[in-house]
Amino acid sequence: MAASIPSLSAAAAAGEAPPADAGGPAFSPLYQQIKALITRSLQGGEWKPGEAIPSEMELAARYKVSQGTVRKAIDAMADENLLVRRQGKGTFVATHAEEKIQYRFLRLMPDDGEIGGATRHVIDCRRQRPNAEIARALELKAGDAAIQIRRLLQFKRVPVVLDDIWLPAALFKGLTAERLTDYRGPLYGLFETEFGVRMIRAEEQLRAVAADAGAAELLGVPVGEPLLSVERLSRTYGDKPVELRRGLYNTRSHYYRNELS
Repeated sequence: MAASIPSLSAAAAAGEAPPADAGGPAFSPLYQQIKALITRSLQGGEWKPGEAIPSEMELAARYKVSQGTVRKAIDAMADENLLVRRQGKGTFVATHAEEKIQYRFLRLMPDDGEIGGATRHVIDCRRQRPNAEIARALELKAGDAAIQIRRLLQFKRVPVVLDDIWLPAALFKGLTAERLTDYRGPLYGLFETEFGVRMIRAEEQLRAVAADAGAAELLGVPVGEPLLSVERLSRTYGDKPVELRRGLYNTRSHYYRNELS
C-alpha cells in the first residue's frame, strides 16, 4: 500500500487561511506551508541527500497548489541550503558532501585565498557522561551518554583549528576514532550518510581567549597566544540540537568571515 501524502486543505490550496484551533499556531503564507510539507518529506527520508526531488509541476499537483507557490517554497529552501538547484537537471537535496556545502559552517578564511584542502587528525573519540552544561545544550536526559571527539584541522600542513565536539550517543552508535579517520569526506558528510543526521543550521558564540599549555602544544603556538574561541550548536530538522562544537582557531594567517544581510 502506498504511503499517504500530506496535503493542504481546500481553503489553504485556494490561498485562504485554514481554520485554526484555539491556541493553535498563527496562519502562515501558503508557500511556507508547502515548504513545511517538503521539509517533512526530507526529514522522513523520502528523498535522500544528493537525490533529485520531484519537479515543480509534480509537486504542484501533489499539493494542489500553483507551480509559482511551489517555486517560492523551493527558492526559500535553496536559500537555506536545504535544496540545490542545478540548471537543466532539476532540484536536489543538498548534501554536505558537496564542495560548496561542506565548508558553509566554517567561516575561517586564509589571508591568501579560498579555504579548502583541509586535513584532519583525530586525537580522541570516546563515549562518556557529559557535564550538565553540555547535556543541557544537547537537550539530553539525565543518564544519557554523549560522544566526545577531539580533532585537529590543518591547512597547508599548519595546525589551525582544535575542535572538541560532543554528540548525542544515541544518534551516533558505532562512531569510533577509526571510523572517523577512515572516512575521507567532510565530517558532516559522514554524519549524514552513515548515521542519517543532517546539520541544517547552526548558531555560534565567539570570544577571544589565550592559549593554555595543551592547546598551545597542539596548535604549535606559544602559551598565552591569542586564539579565537568559537562555540557552535548545530541543529537538524525540527530545530533539534545534535552537535555542540567548541573550536580554538589560530588566526595568525586566517580571519573569521561572515556575510550580513
